Amino acid sequence: MELKRTLGFRVVLAIVIGGVIGSGIFMKPATMAGQLGSAEWLLAVWILAGLMTLCGALTNAEAAAMFPETGGQYVFFKKMYGDGFAFIYGWSAFAVFNTAGTASIAFVCVQYLNAYMPTLELAKETILAYTIHIPGLGQFSILENLEIKILTIGLLFLSAAINVWSTKYSGRLQLFLSLLKLIAILVLVMGALFHSNIQPIQLGTILHNEEIGMGAFILALTGAFWAYDGWNNINYVAGEVIQPQKTIPRALVIGIMVSMLVYILLNLSFLKLMGIQAMAESDYIGSDAASIIWGSSGALFVSLLIILSVAGAVHSNVLSCSRATYAFTGDFSLLKSIYKVNETTGTPARAIWLNQLISVLLVLTGSFDRLTDMLIFVSWFFYGMSALGVILLRIKQPDLPRPYKAPGYPWTAVIFVLFSTTYLLLSLFSDIQMYMEGKTVFINSIFGILISLIGWPLYVWSRKKKDYSAGS
Repeated sequence: MELKRTLGFRVVLAIVIGGVIGSGIFMKPATMAGQLGSAEWLLAVWILAGLMTLCGALTNAEAAAMFPETGGQYVFFKKMYGDGFAFIYGWSAFAVFNTAGTASIAFVCVQYLNAYMPTLELAKETILAYTIHIPGLGQFSILENLEIKILTIGLLFLSAAINVWSTKYSGRLQLFLSLLKLIAILVLVMGALFHSNIQPIQLGTILHNEEIGMGAFILALTGAFWAYDGWNNINYVAGEVIQPQKTIPRALVIGIMVSMLVYILLNLSFLKLMGIQAMAESDYIGSDAASIIWGSSGALFVSLLIILSVAGAVHSNVLSCSRATYAFTGDFSLLKSIYKVNETTGTPARAIWLNQLISVLLVLTGSFDRLTDMLIFVSWFFYGMSALGVILLRIKQPDLPRPYKAPGYPWTAVIFVLFSTTYLLLSLFSDIQMYMEGKTVFINSIFGILISLIGWPLYVWSRKKKDYSAGS
């Protein structure tokens, strides 16, 4: 039984916007404000990240239109680089960035909810007793923020159950939650614009009284990339999209441009309402901004909208990312039992549940910032390789049908590849340097690399066993 094409343009656009505008914009602006300490640098990072994401989306849309199959980049990489590289990507998506992405978004949803609930804190001695040290990488505590982790796991399983039930109704729910998300953001922006006590944005001010270092800039850029991440999720469900050659490119371009506009407007609103100093000190920047405009009752209302909108991002990720796992397990006989469509619901139920199990493990071992920093580093390597693959296909197979061609080619593709390479090298250097200086307790980028590299011996072993059938 195969997955059916039931997703139209409105739902596809909702999946793009729902996958992009999620937890990042309600958590990362405060962190980024503290890292940069400058209003103009904060806005510049959001614009730079948006432009680079748009270049990547435009380039990847060409591959999506050429190979409109369920599995997204996993399918692209089989065509571009062969079975081995596709296997490493499939493993990395499964073990690192797709599952960690879903887990980190759920984290934010529960954190906002937890602000209005009694907090259960374990004794510091108990937390330290279950802290795990990994030589050369750092440490993590399983019992740290245990209450948030338990609620996060519950949210993941609830979303999984809905997605297993029906793709069609999951898509409709996604459309509804995406509309709620835009309403929440519109309420905040309009409230800020018409608030009587807004202040001019403080330009030329740096909180740290020193020049912004490369480490701080890279961390802030990583935060912005996390907020923009999720744009490629639509590629995973390409096999279920109606007229994918037209629908996917349109949804990607419109979705990214809408997201970029929303992010810039929201950050301008936060800066006008709170200023860079208050932004840096905020734990719940969305509700704090709403509190300034409407008081505690308004903050509660906006927080509810934020919780529902971030839940929509969780739902979008569970819906789309499970399709990558579904495609990957179909080529690996040891996991062939996962590659099944539920005959009753018509959904890849086993792949959905398997993804959530991995997400649960990552929830127990990480925190929001740790998960996002790790997954962005690994995912941007594959984003760059995908854009490079589009260039190689243009050279090697110029006559291959291309229903959609990337605007601005080759410059959009070349700029994206060069930027991705530079960003990865600077991120790795900065991550190691900050750990050596004692500013961080874990080297997230190397941890992500190590998990990804586990896929290579698995691939070699599976080839020897002759049980990997990619491309056959």
